[in-house]
Amino acid sequence: MKYFKILIGVFILFALASCHSTKKLQTAINKKDTAVVKMPVKPSDSSFNKIPAMDVLNKLYKNKIDFKTFSTKAKIQYEDHNGKQPDFNAFIRLQKDSVLWVSISATFLGIEAFRIYITPDTIIILNKLDKSVESHPFHYVESIAHIPLNFSILQNIVIGNPVYVGDSIVSYRQTENHILIGTIGNFFKNLITLSATTNELQRIKLDDINVYENRTAALLYDDYEPNNGFYFSTTREINVNEKSKVDIKISYKQYEFNKELSFPFSVPRNYKTK
Repeated sequence: MKYFKILIGVFILFALASCHSTKKLQTAINKKDTAVVKMPVKPSDSSFNKIPAMDVLNKLYKNKIDFKTFSTKAKIQYEDHNGKQPDFNAFIRLQKDSVLWVSISATFLGIEAFRIYITPDTIIILNKLDKSVESHPFHYVESIAHIPLNFSILQNIVIGNPVYVGDSIVSYRQTENHILIGTIGNFFKNLITLSATTNELQRIKLDDINVYENRTAALLYDDYEPNNGFYFSTTREINVNEKSKVDIKISYKQYEFNKELSFPFSVPRNYKTK
């Protein structure tokens, strides 16, 4: 179960860069802060010209990756206050709006440890280490992530499409190489850095509005590769500071879009049900 919780934490960090969000935060975040942004970003009241920032962000949303299926092998490195944890591989298959299938292999064991089957309604976890299976409603994922979540948001986290972006623009600056846009929601300040030449997302800096929470995080996107008319980030890093520091690096390998996929999942008769 440890690797499953880390994997879910990784998915959430892609979007929010704060896997240590508390239950208090879970109940406080409102709907507009947790949904994938589909409407144009609204400017907040200020004297500076927000039109360029609105144009850039709306292009980012319009250029989101549209897909039918996605598959990849991801190497995940994880380090927290206990030090560097063993690396593991996650084999991921995704059918849009339908199924997310994950096979987790601990590199030091060299065997498959978990197989996970997620639909918009259900999550089933096959634990091959202790020969057990457990089934939960989808909101079980929320109980691990500590933030509101649905299948659509989860799949966009895996793909790298924008989620959890505040809808008010509070700052904008363009340099020779970068575009920096500050947005704000009810609970987070978000500084988004994009490439000035390609509009590719490069960095997200997230801070609590409540200074007493002292949560801060940085999420980096790198090593973009062209794929069927869009660019896909194959290397992502997450650095979180709250009461302790968490560093995660994820490398996508052998990824494919829009290929026919199977989602093998069967429970052996000798497995116990939890």
